[in-house]
Amino acid sequence: MGEQSVRTAVTLCAAGLLVVGMGTASAAPAASPTNAHPAHAVQRPKGKPVLVDCFFKPRTRPDAFILACGDGNSRLSSLHWSQWNGRSAVARGLNFVNDCKPYCAAGRFHSYPVIVRLDRPEPWKKRPHTQRFTRLSLVFPAARPDGYQRVETYPLWN
Repeated sequence: MGEQSVRTAVTLCAAGLLVVGMGTASAAPAASPTNAHPAHAVQRPKGKPVLVDCFFKPRTRPDAFILACGDGNSRLSSLHWSQWNGRSAVARGLNFVNDCKPYCAAGRFHSYPVIVRLDRPEPWKKRPHTQRFTRLSLVFPAARPDGYQRVETYPLWN
């Protein structure tokens, strides 16, 4: 094959590839919100908010909840929910708190009646389509652990 023939063949192949590439590009639909893939669409939170536990599991109306994820020295038990809606949740139950005397491993757990309130729902970073409560308040109507206020408020993790 002569030099001129090789040059012509290469030029024709390049032109053919260019035409095929442009044809494919022009046939591809333009990305727009109306035809974007559903997985990429912005999802709005649905349903009632959840309470995210220490294992990052969403819970609704749990009967128990660990407050101190690191050491388990404070936990809620026997929770009975009277309200759970899109803005807040309310329960009565017991708060079991380790007195850590003389130190936590040798301490004793004491139970205190408590009213639990969840509020400030926001989209959950791990699951943006799910709302989660971001604040928990404990109200001690009677006795409470040493050093606790009558109302204790905690931010909740993601």
